[in-house]
Amino acid sequence: MAPGSPQKFSLWTLTAMVVGSMVGAGIFSLPQAFGRATGPFGALIAWTIAGVGMLMLAFVFQTLSRRKPDLDAGIYAYAKAGFGDYPGFLSALGYWSAALLGNVSYFILIKSTLGLFFPVFGDGNTVPAIAISSVLLWLMHTLILRGIREAAALNTIVTFAKIIPILLFIVFVGLGFKADVFAANFWGGEEVSFATVAGQVRATMLVTVFVFVGIEGASVYSRYANNRNDVGIATVLGFLGVLCLLVLVTILSYGVLLRPDLAALRNPSMAGVLQAVVGPWGAVFVSVGLLISVAGAYLSWVLLAAEILYSASKYQTMPRFLSHENSQGVPSNALWLTNIAVQIFLILTLFTQYAFRLALELTSSMILIPYFLVAAYGAKLAFSGETYGRDPAARRTDLAQAAIAAVYTAGLIYAAGAQHLLLTTVIYGPGTILYIIARREQGKRIFTFPELALFVLAALGACVGIYSIVTGGIAV
Repeated sequence: MAPGSPQKFSLWTLTAMVVGSMVGAGIFSLPQAFGRATGPFGALIAWTIAGVGMLMLAFVFQTLSRRKPDLDAGIYAYAKAGFGDYPGFLSALGYWSAALLGNVSYFILIKSTLGLFFPVFGDGNTVPAIAISSVLLWLMHTLILRGIREAAALNTIVTFAKIIPILLFIVFVGLGFKADVFAANFWGGEEVSFATVAGQVRATMLVTVFVFVGIEGASVYSRYANNRNDVGIATVLGFLGVLCLLVLVTILSYGVLLRPDLAALRNPSMAGVLQAVVGPWGAVFVSVGLLISVAGAYLSWVLLAAEILYSASKYQTMPRFLSHENSQGVPSNALWLTNIAVQIFLILTLFTQYAFRLALELTSSMILIPYFLVAAYGAKLAFSGETYGRDPAARRTDLAQAAIAAVYTAGLIYAAGAQHLLLTTVIYGPGTILYIIARREQGKRIFTFPELALFVLAALGACVGIYSIVTGGIAV
């Protein structure tokens, strides 16, 4: 196949990309995460808020894919079109970094789960664990280099394979559901008050971010779609399907174990819930499901990571070498850079105790900024009236949806805290060197004045962040 030859995805392949990206490790730890924070009432409120907020974001992706069909890179291209070259670059860099750090955490989690049965893997950061992870990394790298179509087909198969254990969990736990246990858990075991419930809900909101990451999967691959309208449909279909799974796994677990027992489960906590219903084989069953799920999520995210670098390079925001495609039409240089970075971080996990936790926290923080920029661009487009012509009703609806999505994502950035925002600048500041290289290649002015001010803020934040890490002000 010649470089750049089109490879087209069907609606169901695009939907599988969304589901495959969203369903990773997070769903397997929901019973413990929610049990530690709240009861069914607070959980229902949290899922309602998160569901509405992320559904509005899904609608924004759907609207933009329809009204801006020429923007083929999705999450990155929208930020650039709406706010300029440098914000577009930051969105691409943030999204790529989130995918990269998420891939590192997936490898560690796979080995940590195997460590339950093979002690040599420990918590996923022993020498044998890193060695096996490295072999898997480069085997997957070789597979993807053979062609995006083949890798996407495997992703579709893996997506169905990992959904089956989750569906069986829902069936078995539904059959073992006890109304009296659910009733005892309902208010979270605390005095009922608005402040108490609000505190419980706040404690779960960042958990919901982790499990919704990947909603943009179809948008990133919009250039491969058979039909541009399929991109938005796949995004909404994938989101609604995954939301149903997340809510069912969370709420049904409250009917099996009391909240203190849920909170005390080790992860993957779905294993402990199923074991309480069917016996020891349930824990093994869920562990196998987790391994399939994480492997599938890794495949989705390494594809997304390479695609975002390639697209940014084609749009002249990343250095030119990242737009190279091999004979199979795969963005090979972008894939090499992504997996070399993953390999480096895997090696670093041997020397730091908190790398896994830090990777998870940074993943969520860095993905929120690109999400916010997409929502803000949707609001800007509707507010300006561009592409709407004589369609004021659609314009009002789209503006309302984008505004809700922007407020929701901005609120999550605020909730993540100043420390997490500071840590993101440790990547945004130094990472700007790629943008400077790209601008010099094109002979263009590097920054406008507002962009220079933004870069100075990122650079100062990076300096403060690095100093805080070195002096122990921020524990890593």
